[in-house]
Amino acid sequence: MTRTILLTGAAGGVGTLLRELLPPYGYRLRLADRLPVDGAEDALVFDLRDAAAVREAVRGVDAVVHLGGISLEDSFAAVLGSNIEGLHHLYEAVRLEGVKRVVLASSNHAVGFTPLTGEGLIGTDIPPRPDTFYGLSKVFGEGLASLYADKYGVETVSIRIGSCFPRPRSPRMLSTWLSPADCARLVHAALTAPGVGHTVVNGISANTRAWWSLSSARALGYEPQDDAEVYAAEVIAEHGELDPESADARLLGGFFTTVEPPA
Repeated sequence: MTRTILLTGAAGGVGTLLRELLPPYGYRLRLADRLPVDGAEDALVFDLRDAAAVREAVRGVDAVVHLGGISLEDSFAAVLGSNIEGLHHLYEAVRLEGVKRVVLASSNHAVGFTPLTGEGLIGTDIPPRPDTFYGLSKVFGEGLASLYADKYGVETVSIRIGSCFPRPRSPRMLSTWLSPADCARLVHAALTAPGVGHTVVNGISANTRAWWSLSSARALGYEPQDDAEVYAAEVIAEHGELDPESADARLLGGFFTTVEPPA
């Protein structure tokens, strides 16, 4: 049976990729974004701060893949509106409409100040160490998902996405890359795995230079097929090797740990 999925953030980078990659898995997508979605005249356009519009978007779907909200550092007020209040509106809508599964775009920036010690792969059981207000909103998101799983039975897989682009753009991304095809594989696993409660997984491909463990993602049935190493020679030729003294080499969140919010 075809399942209808609300895909928020459908006009964004990852959303644009998944719009093409998820339907072959048998999903019918209901697209939504704050901005118009190119080539999709029937897409819903609303702000996550509009609780009524969010509930209308959720009504009648089988699950939600939530990519919506601010995806870079911004002022606390902006992050509060889109990523915190907006996410609460989404979970309330999901609860009230009886939707039982959410796939939530979390981020490596929820744990961005985690040191890269080289002492084994980093799992998902590490404490929160957000590197920005944006990262802090992802900590909130994981906490909200946990609350709604325990209290209301709304199951969520929170994916700490690394760097989802068609190809790695920097030496750091040789470790954090999530290929578009693997992103779709991971989202599909997160939508179909039974009994997830609230599960946090790391979102990367099977990268030779990976810093993260994929154990919790593989437990859902995720089998990544791509490896950033195929791009390593050209990326390093263009940018050089990672400077071991740089934030990109020392901390999981990389340069985000040095970013200041706009005044």
